[in-house]
Amino acid sequence: MPRPTGRVLTLLELLQSGGTRTVAELADRLGVEGRTVRRYVGQLIDLDVPVESVRGRYGGYRLAPGYRLPPLMLSDDEALAVLLGLVAGRRTGLTTTERTASETASAKIRRVLPKHIARRLDLLMETLAFTDQPGEFDTPDAEVLLAIADAVRHRRPLSVRYTDRDGRRSERTLHAYGIVAHSGRWYVTGEDARIGEDRTFRLDRIADARPLPGSFEAPMGPGPAQRVLSGFATAEYRHEVILRVHGTAEQVRAHLPASVANLDEYEYAPEPAVGQDRADERWLRVELRVERLDWLPRVLATLDRPFVIERPEELRDLVISLADRLASYARRA
Repeated sequence: MPRPTGRVLTLLELLQSGGTRTVAELADRLGVEGRTVRRYVGQLIDLDVPVESVRGRYGGYRLAPGYRLPPLMLSDDEALAVLLGLVAGRRTGLTTTERTASETASAKIRRVLPKHIARRLDLLMETLAFTDQPGEFDTPDAEVLLAIADAVRHRRPLSVRYTDRDGRRSERTLHAYGIVAHSGRWYVTGEDARIGEDRTFRLDRIADARPLPGSFEAPMGPGPAQRVLSGFATAEYRHEVILRVHGTAEQVRAHLPASVANLDEYEYAPEPAVGQDRADERWLRVELRVERLDWLPRVLATLDRPFVIERPEELRDLVISLADRLASYARRA
């Protein structure tokens, strides 16, 4: 059931549509009693909305002639927060029977925004990509995010001031391909012009983004979201792990998603286990890079599929150690 505040706003929308509305009509539309309608009208009057009472057989309530609500005044940050929330709602299935409710709400907001803000936010919506269903995300700096969106849309180089995970600060020239929301954070992916290689940068670590003269051509191939996932899966970490896992891609991905591991079919057929049909075997090659290995034995145990560890040897020792501990616990009376 709608909250009272929501009903008051609905009442205001009904009165804005023009004409005189009877108490009975308003009560029916709002799903309340007549005395509640009168209370809501009193709340609108307290907010300086000029609601007039019309007496007589066909009386009721109407807005004073010529009254219009003031234009919606949102800062860049506020408008950005609202529209990003609507985009997330659309992707999680917040829909009506005919069309997405968030789309109609976005259109209403755009109509009352100043043109320069609406234009920049439209550019941002065109450049966004998601790697998965969005949940709670960090709030990005509006000016940085909008500046990057403009550069992505018009293929303009950017000068960015960036702080890496070790706290080192640098100024870079970035050819931004797209903005991606992934696992609660915002990223921009593109070419670092100084080294001529693709890089992924966290938006909350970019302190400033300024457009530069010139233009660039975006490369063919994977989209921004896939580039971010591939970048995470192949990033330089302490350990390179290569496994062979017998199972389906869905089984492996349930525990080792694309942002963690690369997955390829692998022609590998060891001697089949008893009762196992060699023709049904399907082995997958799994590659990942990690800072620590201690969490992987538990993942492999949860996966519960035949696997072979190619490297590193240290992981094999950790898996054997976990297996010995579990066997020891299971033997206890």
